[in-house]
Amino acid sequence: MTLRRRIPDAATETIAAPSGAMPGAVGEAPTLIYRHSAAVRITHWINALCLTILLMSGLQIFNAHPALYWGNISDFAHPAVSMTAEQPQNGPPRGVTEVFGHRFDTTGVLGLSRDAAGQPWERGFPAWATLPGEQSLAGGRLWHFFFAWLFVVNGSIYLLASISGGHVRRDLLPTGEQLRRIGRTTLDHLLFRFPEGEEARRYNVLQKLAYLTVVFAVLPFMLLTGLAMSPRMDAAWPHLLILLGGRQSARTIHFILAWSLVAFVLVHVFMVLVSGVWNNLRSMVTGRYAIREARGAAD
Repeated sequence: MTLRRRIPDAATETIAAPSGAMPGAVGEAPTLIYRHSAAVRITHWINALCLTILLMSGLQIFNAHPALYWGNISDFAHPAVSMTAEQPQNGPPRGVTEVFGHRFDTTGVLGLSRDAAGQPWERGFPAWATLPGEQSLAGGRLWHFFFAWLFVVNGSIYLLASISGGHVRRDLLPTGEQLRRIGRTTLDHLLFRFPEGEEARRYNVLQKLAYLTVVFAVLPFMLLTGLAMSPRMDAAWPHLLILLGGRQSARTIHFILAWSLVAFVLVHVFMVLVSGVWNNLRSMVTGRYAIREARGAAD
């Protein structure tokens, strides 16, 4: 017995069936399809590296003044968010995070953590979450700006390749039928029921909407808010700060968008784990993704 492997723009290829596979059994004959182009795969992994370093170096920069405000100036008396350390009259120091006037004890994580020697250290985010680990605004800025421009260049290459190669039109734009079934697709995901057969050949509507939002809304807006915090860019494009509501507003929006990306990545990784780790990783390394005939398709 042999299994068919589909390769785009090439003749059908056969590979040996796995030991113990039963001829004709539904779901026992996976078909390999070419799901991700080389450009998508390469830019994906570069993006993963860049986003990791940008987050860690960004937290290092944030630690230089771990508070967020709205407007054009820092209203120290009324921050939207702040992370500080306090020394009570009785007891050890503690970390306190304040969000819109509500205070939370976050000792050991935010506001107050311990250094390598085990001593309490006042800082917004702990050393293990920042790059570099020691307190260094200059070091954080060097890491952040270098990988920010690498991220922009890599993203531009992804966009050009995706638009010219038809990836956006073919793989990311949801169809009318997919949009009409968005409720059912959401329920299937909540119940961990994943597509099979022909439906597994393309992204589902939730994936498409998430990718479109990140690529064409979140990331461009992050770039704009990052540029708005640069004095040189403010001098060249003064209306950008007006549009965003001020320098501190741009910093706050940038911070919120960064954590929305973290949430997206966490959900993305979780779905990769529960829907088939090896199959998903193989598709993003080799481009090939295995699909099985939907249950009941042979009835």
